[in-house]
Amino acid sequence: MYRAFVTNLEKCVVFEHSFIDSRPKTFCSTVLYFCFDKPNVLFPGVNMSNSVNISVETTCENQIREIGYDGTELYQPPPTLSESLAKCAARIDFSKTSLDDLKKEEKTAAAAAEEDKDATQFQESLWPWDAVRNKLKDALTEICVLSDVISIAKDKRYLVLDPLLEEADDTKPIVQVYSRKKAISQAAQVLLGGAERLRNAHSEQRNRNVSDFHIELLRLRQNWRLKKVSNAIIGDLSYRTAGSKFGMSGTFEVTKAEETGDEDTASSSNSSSSTSGNNGMQLKASSALRVIVPAELQGVAYIKVITQKDQEDLCTAQVNLMGHGPNITAQVGVWQKTLEFAQNVLFCKELFAQLAREAIQLQAPIPHVVIGNQIRATLLPNIQLIISLCHSTTFDSSQPAPINDHDHVLEHSLHQLLREVHYKNSHHPFPHPASAPLGPTKKRMLAGPMAADRETLLDMTKSQTILEQIIAQAQHIFMRKRTQYVLDTLARDVKDPQIVSHWNAMNSPTMSCVKINIVTHGYDAIGRTSLVIHVKERSLKCICRDGRVMRLSYEPQELRDLILCQINSHQISCLISLARCMAWTVLSNSNHLGVGKVEPLGNASSCLLASPNSDRMIAVQIRCDPQIDVKVYIARSPRQDFFPSPLVPEKLWENLGGTFKEVRFDKIEGKSFLNKMEFLMASLTSNSA
Repeated sequence: MYRAFVTNLEKCVVFEHSFIDSRPKTFCSTVLYFCFDKPNVLFPGVNMSNSVNISVETTCENQIREIGYDGTELYQPPPTLSESLAKCAARIDFSKTSLDDLKKEEKTAAAAAEEDKDATQFQESLWPWDAVRNKLKDALTEICVLSDVISIAKDKRYLVLDPLLEEADDTKPIVQVYSRKKAISQAAQVLLGGAERLRNAHSEQRNRNVSDFHIELLRLRQNWRLKKVSNAIIGDLSYRTAGSKFGMSGTFEVTKAEETGDEDTASSSNSSSSTSGNNGMQLKASSALRVIVPAELQGVAYIKVITQKDQEDLCTAQVNLMGHGPNITAQVGVWQKTLEFAQNVLFCKELFAQLAREAIQLQAPIPHVVIGNQIRATLLPNIQLIISLCHSTTFDSSQPAPINDHDHVLEHSLHQLLREVHYKNSHHPFPHPASAPLGPTKKRMLAGPMAADRETLLDMTKSQTILEQIIAQAQHIFMRKRTQYVLDTLARDVKDPQIVSHWNAMNSPTMSCVKINIVTHGYDAIGRTSLVIHVKERSLKCICRDGRVMRLSYEPQELRDLILCQINSHQISCLISLARCMAWTVLSNSNHLGVGKVEPLGNASSCLLASPNSDRMIAVQIRCDPQIDVKVYIARSPRQDFFPSPLVPEKLWENLGGTFKEVRFDKIEGKSFLNKMEFLMASLTSNSA
């Protein structure tokens, strides 16, 4: 252990090299003192018999570092105290102390101790606690020394520990360049050798005609779950890890293909690849693996969903796993297609079993029927939803014709709903707080603190099964198609005014939104009629421009009647706006005319207009019978052919108005109702002027 004591840096610097002797509380020390004063005065009580005094002298002049062109000499600055101390300490060689000298010192110290012991035996102790005092004094001295060492090492005011400066070897830069060049060349040779070996291995693997069993097994393991049971390799096709609880086994066995059977498989695969391709890529001719799939999972399966009305298919969807995700059959091997078909069969059987179980448990107004591999559910009157499981163990070369009216939303919903069931089986909500029981959701946990009512609690407990959601989506699909048909039919049949439908692109599976604008070509600035229709599962919600809300059933005639009534009111409102623009006076108007025969649909609308001079009047009547029927009447006052009579002797009484005469409205020039009325009002205004 090395300890440094610096008490007076100007007078003395002491280095002490000490080691602990085997005897307790005894130190054997070899002390080297650099002193300029009496050491006994500086260190009282320290035995200086074994110390050596060395005088340290400094050079009178400093070394010349540089001589300038003008003869100026630049001296090297004198070293600091820490540098001088480090240089002196580096020159001390502690290995020169021999073992014999240490033994002599131990013998001398032991003899001195015996003499002191003999001397103390003849001297009586002046104080009985003298020995304890000496022990405590020694302990206090050691503690003080330890405190001084810690304070010096911590403060770093008196002593700084610098590393020893070794004299650097004079190395030339060219030597370092050559050494680095040699090291880099060796590393390059190692890398080039490894790259060459990898290139050779890759070329050998590419040139081999027979595939490697272990490489095929590695590719199989990258895409499917495998485990080794005894001497066999077993794989799993089921969705148990995703949360499925379907009981059918989805295990398959992986074996090494025999050499005798390789030729047969190669020929069969070649024939199959020559007849049919997979997205323009041919599969591998042979494989070192053979996959054994259970008999119940062999073949091709899909679920067919049909919305049928009176033996007529309205909507059709086929559900399977084929065609989803990246096609990796050509990259991995022929076994990939076999496993994909088997997993597709398992998926379809699980989905159909779940739907059949729910169809039996649900209590519908019209019970659902499950017969064999077919489920029948009633959507609307005379409209049925048929879900069939089609499973064929043989590959038929004559594939069925593609479905023209395939509903991708319904297909995606079936996939998504089954995966949602798997997710709920494996992901349970965490209890809130942690001491609460498992099962209730966070909303139900907060129902008490939030003071939820009974209706809210009942809504939390309600949940729809897969079949209920599919039925609701099928009903909505049918209602949307029926609404589209009604709007398209009216837009085709009714030329004046024009019916424009804007379907919202972002819809939910059970609700769609359509905005209907009724405008007249050339007069869209005068007025337009807008309404929004929300298409739900079994009903329609119509929101008019004035804020009225009307709820319609699933019958298409109700929607047709509503659109015709909106057309009727649109014509009257636009006619009133046009008459005001042409300075005609609106005497009266009514959307619910109670005069004449009873209308089979809605109510008749009427409007009475007067010319600017009030000598002409136009009466307009619009009925839905069942098409738009427009009748226009004209009256003049006074009449031109006036004949006095005993009741009306004077002509001024004829200004009250004459009889109305019907106008052959279809003979008037104009493309639309408003255009004809504009021509009619213009002609009557010019005649009166």
